[in-house]
Amino acid sequence: MRTGRHRAAGALIAVAAAAGLLLSTAGVASGTVGATRGTATAVGQQALPGSGAGAVPAEVPAEVLADVPTTFTHPGVHVSRSQLDFVRQRVQAGAQPWRRAYDSMMASRYASLSYTAHPRAVVECGSYSNPNNGCTDEREDAIAAYTHALAWSVTGDSRYAQKSISIMNAWSQVIRDHTNSNAPLQTAWAGSVWPRAAEIIRYTGAGWAASEVDRFETMLRTVYLPEVINGSRSNGNWELSMMEAAIGIAVFLDDRNAYASARQRFLVRVPAFIYLTSDGAVPRTVPGTGRDTPDQIFAFWHDQRTLVNGLSQETCRDFTHTGYGIAAISHVAETAAIQGDDLYPQVGERLRHALGFHSAYQRGTAVPSWLCGGSVHLGLGPVTEVGFNALHNRQGFAMTNTQALTESMRPQGTNNLFVAWETLTHADNPNVLG
Repeated sequence: MRTGRHRAAGALIAVAAAAGLLLSTAGVASGTVGATRGTATAVGQQALPGSGAGAVPAEVPAEVLADVPTTFTHPGVHVSRSQLDFVRQRVQAGAQPWRRAYDSMMASRYASLSYTAHPRAVVECGSYSNPNNGCTDEREDAIAAYTHALAWSVTGDSRYAQKSISIMNAWSQVIRDHTNSNAPLQTAWAGSVWPRAAEIIRYTGAGWAASEVDRFETMLRTVYLPEVINGSRSNGNWELSMMEAAIGIAVFLDDRNAYASARQRFLVRVPAFIYLTSDGAVPRTVPGTGRDTPDQIFAFWHDQRTLVNGLSQETCRDFTHTGYGIAAISHVAETAAIQGDDLYPQVGERLRHALGFHSAYQRGTAVPSWLCGGSVHLGLGPVTEVGFNALHNRQGFAMTNTQALTESMRPQGTNNLFVAWETLTHADNPNVLG
């Protein structure tokens, strides 16, 4: 870990605040945001180079780069070398829950050595993947590549490595664009998983040819990164997933500028997605989204007016989309931790409360009348392992509801989008650094 990283943990937030990227609830409540928004947004755009559809940051200000790793650790997206070593040792020893998790993964269709990729030049995804022209194929192929990379890491059987390589090569030879209304989210989901597989294969001696690696890098840089790097004005789970993809791609590409840009946007969006009572009477907002007044912000929060620790911007929409955002937050924080860039001091408290709050209701706690009109739509999904391991096992926080839900769901599998096999990779895993 870089010297002084903990001392500088809040530096990027300070930079973002100075650039007008963070809005205090005091400013919202007093009605002053509207008066300053034009200036704040203009400065904020300068702090996030490349703003605009399809643009990729070329350079970011020195102060934004100050707390970004100077070199990247590999493999270092979602799982580190030490974490992979731990998983392999536990599985080979037949220890639980890792052996059950591994067996469950290997029994899935994603682990079949006869798995066939279905690449497309253009993936078209409308709202809720309608139309679905390659959307499911792309997401599932990325998960399959990652599944085979994990199988290779555990077994050392080169057939799994070659299958993962063949899937990634198939897409890098063909894919050129994502289109229609869900293109940013689709790109984010697939773009979050591809680097996980690629990092394992590239840095564990799997025999991926240099020319094929180069082509895969070009795919990530030209097809995926421009679609996600500048975020979204949509629901928080969109932008958080987009920043997960951007961070993972940046690590694989050794691109500090893209990493810094995504990191900055992530640290602005997390407080606008998960509420803490210290935020005040109105949830945080994101500049430039057109949600500046209390009424506009509460409408975005599905008119949930009673605020408690851990409430999410999408809680009253449904727990499924909330779970997507929680998963992306934990994934970004974990990748950053592997890189020696500890973001848990900045996002961990929000993540911990969000996990506990939603786990309680997912487990059957009666929904009070003040929450979402007394009714919530459950379905949090297999999204608790990474955050629970980081915050409870590594940092020592008591997380009773999250622990009970996590252990009851083991082995957690995949949501067939961008979450996969996290009991195997993160359950009680004490390691993080590569």
